[in-house]
Amino acid sequence: MDLKAHIRGIADFPKPGILFYDISTLLAHAAAWRAAVSRLAALIRPYEPELLAGIESRGFLVAAPLALELGLGFVMLRKPRKLPGETIGLDYALEYGSDRIEMQADAVAAGKRVVLLDDLLATGGTMAAGVSLLRQAGAVVPATAALIELSFLGGRQRLDTPFESLVAYES
Repeated sequence: MDLKAHIRGIADFPKPGILFYDISTLLAHAAAWRAAVSRLAALIRPYEPELLAGIESRGFLVAAPLALELGLGFVMLRKPRKLPGETIGLDYALEYGSDRIEMQADAVAAGKRVVLLDDLLATGGTMAAGVSLLRQAGAVVPATAALIELSFLGGRQRLDTPFESLVAYES
């Protein structure tokens, strides 16, 4: 199944000059979504994860069903002040500003193998920050993955883990 046929591009969203790759149409097509989860499972399984982590918010849509498919737990990396209890966080730089991600302090036991997922890898800043946050918590991060990679933005080069994706756009 051609997964690209189920991902639509929306021009000038969220601002002029940006082509947004919308996974809503993939999620709405049961067979395509099933194929995507199965293919991601095949890519991730060799890294022998013990947990999966997803980056807010579309990363949750990818990591949660994949965790079920692989029989694993799921951890959320969220925007500030969205998680109850004690949290740990990391501030990181973006191209035009900064952001912060947090996770519950007790979400990952030291030494656990955690694969980090998101819906899309662009410049790699958020994914790299997520890897750093997981490591700060004591996790081992054997790999990262996303449904979509915008390879022309070079995000993969910012990561110090193997990276897997199902669909790549070259421009």
